[in-house]
Amino acid sequence: MRILAPRLREEVWAALPEGVEVRFLDEPWPKACDLFIPPYGQEEVVRRVLEEVEVKVVQTLSAGVDWILPLVPEGVVLCDGSGIHDAPVAEWVVLALLALLKDLSGFLEAQKEGRWAPRRLSDLEGKRVLLLGYGSIGKAVAERLRPFGVALFPVARHPRPGVYTREDLPALLPRADAVVLLLPLTPETRGIVDRDFLARMKEGALLVNAGRGGLVDTEALLEALEAGRVRAFLDVTDPEPLPRDHPLWRARGVVITPHVAGLSEGFSRRVARFLAEQVGRYLRGEPLLNVVREGY
Repeated sequence: MRILAPRLREEVWAALPEGVEVRFLDEPWPKACDLFIPPYGQEEVVRRVLEEVEVKVVQTLSAGVDWILPLVPEGVVLCDGSGIHDAPVAEWVVLALLALLKDLSGFLEAQKEGRWAPRRLSDLEGKRVLLLGYGSIGKAVAERLRPFGVALFPVARHPRPGVYTREDLPALLPRADAVVLLLPLTPETRGIVDRDFLARMKEGALLVNAGRGGLVDTEALLEALEAGRVRAFLDVTDPEPLPRDHPLWRARGVVITPHVAGLSEGFSRRVARFLAEQVGRYLRGEPLLNVVREGY
């Protein structure tokens, strides 16, 4: 079996079964490979590989595949990296909710000014948190939020016991103290957070985006932020990267991190574990993990 991949830490490859050959993108490319790991966001490189190399399986290390989906030829299996980023993204969501509720940015500003500014803070306990997207990351978020005593309202594509669907959003949004976006970006979900969505949200509610920037109508969000209707913590934006002069940087009540929720020290360890399982399945002729169907 041959893998074509960008250079990653040695520990990523150490757990692979014996006999698996790993070729790197900065070396001459083979004519064919069983599994191609694309470098995230480098569409031109990916396009060239898929034109010049006979690839059987494309395995992303990202949970979202919106950036690569149009590039994958028919007949090539596409698998996403669901599960790799669950823990760090879930931790980031908890951070975002606590930072907004405890006004961390306000205290950092006061510290810069040398100003002692005590005030009564909000609790996470008892808050109603709507999870828009309830895949592996959504479940990891729920697991970490339950000990805080929140009421969870998971929303997924298909209904099941205890899980709502998009049809329920008009009734759920006015009740939610926080909305956490964890959806993939698809034609169905692009711009789902529009003016109507934001208008239905509870006054003063929190919007946390750990999904994709394109889920949100940026102009509509700017209007809601400036009106003080919502506050937001964003790891992803539209456009992305966010231009230096974009008004979202300076909007009222927003905190932005540069798409780092899934970047953590444990990334290589989790990738190694995932690839060892996926490659083992391929060699044994078993069904692969995370095969992308219907866009995700």
